[in-house]
Amino acid sequence: MGTHIGVDLGGTKVLAARVDQNGRAEGHVKQVTPVEGPEAVVAAIAEAVETIANGCDDPVVGVGIGAPGPISDGVMLHAPNLSGFDDAVPLGAMLEERLGLPVVLGNDANVGTFGEAMFGAARGGTTVVGCWLGTGIGGGLVLDGRVHHGSSGTAGELGHVPVTMDGGRWCGCGRHGCVEAYAGRAAMAAAVQEAIAAGERTSLPTIMASKGKDRLTSGVWKRALKDGDPLAVRLMEEAVAALGVAIAGVVNVLDVDTVVFGGGLAEKLGQEHVDRIADAVRPRLIAPEVPRRWVLAELGDDSGVIGAAALTHTG
Repeated sequence: MGTHIGVDLGGTKVLAARVDQNGRAEGHVKQVTPVEGPEAVVAAIAEAVETIANGCDDPVVGVGIGAPGPISDGVMLHAPNLSGFDDAVPLGAMLEERLGLPVVLGNDANVGTFGEAMFGAARGGTTVVGCWLGTGIGGGLVLDGRVHHGSSGTAGELGHVPVTMDGGRWCGCGRHGCVEAYAGRAAMAAAVQEAIAAGERTSLPTIMASKGKDRLTSGVWKRALKDGDPLAVRLMEEAVAALGVAIAGVVNVLDVDTVVFGGGLAEKLGQEHVDRIADAVRPRLIAPEVPRRWVLAELGDDSGVIGAAALTHTG
């Protein structure tokens, strides 16, 4: 049957594994993501793939890559979290040339959603939306067992659905009013700094220091919310409300049956947080009485590699 390898390319790490037909990931190889540019990233991915291949009895028949940022026909259009990827990079073709193997490239959030739809918490869904809560907001779309790429390959950008008509907060994409500007952890951290500068009191910096962190991690937010910190509670309520608007629009357009939530913040805050978001979505639905599933991702760090490997079966 051959060996299928999945690779999750992130801003800080490259994670690769071989994945069997039942969605089990084995033989993991993890490396630090190079900062020297595309050629160095290609070399790191190739090294990981070759290490796994050398330990396999069956030949490698395909490599799937989940990568951050919009992707079209194997080309990464831009990836702000990767050094040297400010402009379009034909990563798929570069890897095929280096490895001599078929390579399928997909957006990381789409790939993670695909993994959960095929083998994780969203399996059995026919119209699945993924919402990944982390530094930013990632989105994925799986229709009838296949990743929906859209006309140009950039479908699923849930984080950049506008949730306000009057400008709104600045988003890292350069626009205003995106849901990521309210619910992405980086944007929420910026809002904390603005509130502190305006004289608002909060325990968030103290909790951050007590945990030995240099940023407001998901764990810091969880502790502050548990303690009832007023600023943390207010900002999280705003985040949930913004997500409710954005996800409701997607559900109304596509008649989604399953929404799966992943990423560091979702994992830390758990199903209770998922349920709060679902409660914010329902009043905005045209058919709120229709049963839908609101689930927490269950594959963890492997969702990306599993979904990426599954791309080699379906494209």
